Amino acid sequence: MGQRVALAVHPGSGQGSAARIAGTVAERLRAEVDELTLIAADTPQRFRGLVADCRAAGLDALVVLGGDGAMHQAVQCCAGTEMALGLVPAGTGNDFARALGIPERPGEAVETVLSALRSGRRRVVDVGRADGVASEGTRWFGTVLCTGFDAAVNARANRLPWPSGPRRYDVALLRELVSLRSRPVVVDTDVERVTLEATLVAVGNTAFYGGGVPICPGARPDDGLFDVTVVGRVSRLQLAWILPRLRTGAHVRHPAVHTLRASWVRIEHHVAGTPRWPVFADGDALGALPVTVTCVPRALHVLV
Repeated sequence: MGQRVALAVHPGSGQGSAARIAGTVAERLRAEVDELTLIAADTPQRFRGLVADCRAAGLDALVVLGGDGAMHQAVQCCAGTEMALGLVPAGTGNDFARALGIPERPGEAVETVLSALRSGRRRVVDVGRADGVASEGTRWFGTVLCTGFDAAVNARANRLPWPSGPRRYDVALLRELVSLRSRPVVVDTDVERVTLEATLVAVGNTAFYGGGVPICPGARPDDGLFDVTVVGRVSRLQLAWILPRLRTGAHVRHPAVHTLRASWVRIEHHVAGTPRWPVFADGDALGALPVTVTCVPRALHVLV
């Protein structure tokens, strides 16, 4: 093939499933590429640093074995370059892979990557760029950037020592539902400006977050636009009605839900002294409002 490829393994993805299959995936790739570099780390910080080093290495592709958190770090490396991103899903969510139609089974995903490397086939997709929120500056994201109730659930889940796995998010959701409060925000875009008491705002480059929840059901990663879902002020009872419908996309029909499509979005609180909402993208914490996000067309090459 004449290919120089790195395999980045996030050991914690999928409660350790990535680490368990890393050797098999590496062996399959090594059999067909000219040079394979294995990247593994025991902490998210170390993983982030090693993946970032790939940007200057002149690689043809970076293959990630892990979930959306690992993908998020790889997008920081590959976005805006000719280096292709390959995905072998092994996390709890795998929402970016789901949006691109990449097989969920790791063995099938590896064969998809190898087929694309042999043929030179790439899918060039949009990515989101978040400015003004992350301490290290600009951050790219592949799936959904969110703030409000869903981001608060994510933040609380990350703080909980138990239970493990998806049940941690169930516990966090119940606790956040008890303390539910809408807050005054401005959602400004290139098509309209919305000022309201909001419960959550989600900006989707793709449709899914949270392991297959189509929060922005019409979002496509190759149309040059975000799909934005804004849930206005709702009671606990109304939110309890909306939450089960997230799985089908039927939530967008609720009168408190406003949707729009835009190429850039700025979200901020419009009342001084309002406690700042956390901001998450691809399931990773970025900081807190305000944030400005821009859809950057055709910025990422993916091996599909």
